[in-house]
Amino acid sequence: MTLARGLYLVTPNWANTEDLLTVTRAALAGGTTVLQYRNKIASPTLRLIQAQALRKLTQEFGTALFINDEPGLALAVEADGVHVGREDGDLAAVREATRGRLLIGVSCYDDFERARSMAANGADYIAFGAMFASPTKPEAESAPLSLVSRARAELNVPIACIGGITADNAAPLVAAGADWLAVISDVYQAADPQARAQRFSALYA
Repeated sequence: MTLARGLYLVTPNWANTEDLLTVTRAALAGGTTVLQYRNKIASPTLRLIQAQALRKLTQEFGTALFINDEPGLALAVEADGVHVGREDGDLAAVREATRGRLLIGVSCYDDFERARSMAANGADYIAFGAMFASPTKPEAESAPLSLVSRARAELNVPIACIGGITADNAAPLVAAGADWLAVISDVYQAADPQARAQRFSALYA
């Protein structure tokens, strides 16, 4: 499938599935183009329940669904893709694990050579970050804005940015060439998640 540019929403570590679905629905109504299910503290059973519910929700809105780190879960819920980091195996192994049926996004942190390698080996998108101080990953490497513009100029692959991104600081990332703005806190903690998602979406209008 072709992924539209825009807001790439990443779920928080919420155990309450009803709350998760309520806020996510509002954000999808605000124009979210990609949703990544990520819950690092849930049990396998809860992750399956939440991922299945989010698959139904994303199908309702026509939004792409990616699963963080778990090719098996992505296949089980018939997600569109899986997102992996440096600890999740090489790209060929992930592709084999997904039987070639899923799109694969790869975290490249602040490492341009990793991005170059992943792009050359067929990653469907690469992600840089943390672009700003991140409340989710305060220990994350800091990625300069120049990485985005360099990747846009040299690599033929879509680019996501993540880490501390808010509706107030996101515009330079879009101007540098980011195809997606990956956001957790600024949407899930917003008083009006739909309006906040609309602000991100408007950056791509």
